[in-house]
Amino acid sequence: MYSGTSQILRSRAELDSALEALKKGKLKIGLVPTMGALHEGHISLIQVAKQHADVVICTIFVNPTQFSDSKDLEKYPRTEEKDLKLLNQIGCDFVFLPDLKTIYTQDHVAAKIVYNGLDQVMEGAFRPGHFDGVVEVVHRLFTLTDPYIACFGEKDFQQLAVINELVLQHEMGIEIIPCPILREKNGLAMSSRNERLSPQQRADAAVLCDTLTEMKGMTELMNPDELAQWGRDKINSQELCVLEYLEVCDSKSLRPVYRWKEADEVQAFVAARFGEIRLIDNMQLKP
Repeated sequence: MYSGTSQILRSRAELDSALEALKKGKLKIGLVPTMGALHEGHISLIQVAKQHADVVICTIFVNPTQFSDSKDLEKYPRTEEKDLKLLNQIGCDFVFLPDLKTIYTQDHVAAKIVYNGLDQVMEGAFRPGHFDGVVEVVHRLFTLTDPYIACFGEKDFQQLAVINELVLQHEMGIEIIPCPILREKNGLAMSSRNERLSPQQRADAAVLCDTLTEMKGMTELMNPDELAQWGRDKINSQELCVLEYLEVCDSKSLRPVYRWKEADEVQAFVAARFGEIRLIDNMQLKP
């Protein structure tokens, strides 16, 4: 119904006016929250949202509360003109580009959840407060847009688990749809941060996917903890990056797994720095 030119919404009033018309038409809203610097991975999320909703809203907001490093926030790529052109080309119905005051009003109270340990491992351990910022902004975007479904990429697997807890604990009634990782030709997981990599760093970063892929093929040869150590040793031996973590975990609890029988589904997670650029990746090992 709304295919064609994307409608750009910058203020709360513009958003509310658009939502009022959609609700009168009893149309189901699909939400795709982003921080901009869009790539094919984001486009795949919008395409999935189109399959599950009548109209799609893509939000672009670089959220300061989920950055523990102020320099990382300053350097995060901002490509609004390019993003809008891309969204228009693929027929995204609405683009919401709020400013800081629209998201965090004077009377704003940050949403909280009980993490049940999700904030104590991997990203939570290396980026203190990060998930508090994710919960805060995603809850705010959900409240503002009132979507039927929302799409998030599995590259941020731990974030996805946190958002599922947010929706469950706050009884928001939104269906969260996980979307597969899209990869570049060399296997590198698509990310807005990739734009900051030099050509050599982009080539070097393939070691993350290569290592996870090799690990997936070795599950019959080693226990999970042994496999995790093998992966760490391989990446550290390359001297291409600084490894932060490589863990093999239960896909649901995200707690480390030491024997395959301890979990029905097992996922490997990795984070490393290539120069100033921090990249993450993950891959299902079993089943």
